[in-house]
Amino acid sequence: MGSQSFDELKQIIEINSWTKNKEGVDRNGEIFAYWLEEIGYTLTRYPREKIGDHLHLTAPEKEGKKLLLLGHLDTVFPPDTFESFSEDKAWIYGPGVCDMKGGNYVALQALRNVHKKFGAIHNIDFLLVSDEETGSDDSKHLSAKLAEEYDYCMVFEAAGVHDEVVIGRKGVGTFFIDIEGIAAHAGNHYDKGADANLEAAHKLQKLVALTNLEKGTTVNVGKIEGGIGANTISPKARLTFELRYTSTDERDRVLAAVDDIVNTSYVKGTESKLSGGIQRDVMQPTPEQVAFIEKINQLCNITLPTEKRGGVSDANIIASQGVPTLDGWGPYGDGDHTIHERASKKSFTDRIELVTEIFERFMEGRF
Repeated sequence: MGSQSFDELKQIIEINSWTKNKEGVDRNGEIFAYWLEEIGYTLTRYPREKIGDHLHLTAPEKEGKKLLLLGHLDTVFPPDTFESFSEDKAWIYGPGVCDMKGGNYVALQALRNVHKKFGAIHNIDFLLVSDEETGSDDSKHLSAKLAEEYDYCMVFEAAGVHDEVVIGRKGVGTFFIDIEGIAAHAGNHYDKGADANLEAAHKLQKLVALTNLEKGTTVNVGKIEGGIGANTISPKARLTFELRYTSTDERDRVLAAVDDIVNTSYVKGTESKLSGGIQRDVMQPTPEQVAFIEKINQLCNITLPTEKRGGVSDANIIASQGVPTLDGWGPYGDGDHTIHERASKKSFTDRIELVTEIFERFMEGRF
């Protein structure tokens, strides 16, 4: 990559695109859309009032299989916290350089290379969403719907330390249990109360007991709220907990158990209500995904390294729709979600070269 390419990266990295900064996220999206429109893409914009617009950029379509490229436009840093770009001999530093403006840029550069070789691009589309870093609560519905149109998906989150692509990610859900008790004076009418805090304590222990580390399942009650004061039997409590899992069987086991816990009153007189839900379902290896990897290995004469990750991404959403999906096509980097975020220059070069070759084979109809 030459200096001009780094200049383009600098341009987008220095735009603050915190998820809640709609203006910045949209500006980042406008630049990417312009670059893609220069090589023949057509933009469909999905306007949003309080978050950045989602962008679906489509190439001309012809008979054959279709490939979706997936990225997100938002980053985690509020304005005036981390907005600088810098570089040294081996690394580029800045917000989003690996998560995931850098990844989006890998896809862009590879598409430019393909356009230069073939004169046009077909059947390779690019979806850029605006709210991945806050759970994709809005975009996940759009992503799931659009997934039905595609045969394969490549997601441009950061690569692994040895340039691994990601074949599995845990599913994740966030839930709330609101408990109604009966308030009473702790000194004069203790027996008239129904202690919501005590009910919460019972439920907390039951929830945490659902964890199965051998199967990669964790249930974490990360926040407890409740009560009025030391002299009052608590009339209200709330538990906030997260579920992460590596298989649909474990998801179903835990969700059934959670319903039982919510519907059981361990303290007489309390009632409980569950809210929240699964944000991104599990990304599990599948035979179709294995075939996708084998095809890449065959066509590119490589052995693609793979890994599973505990963290989630929008790859979960597409994979859960049955589309063979591989994540981690961006550059290798570290320090993401911190002010030390950086990405390897060599990894940029290597990733662009490999992704270009994959796109070329796809354009030749060999998938």
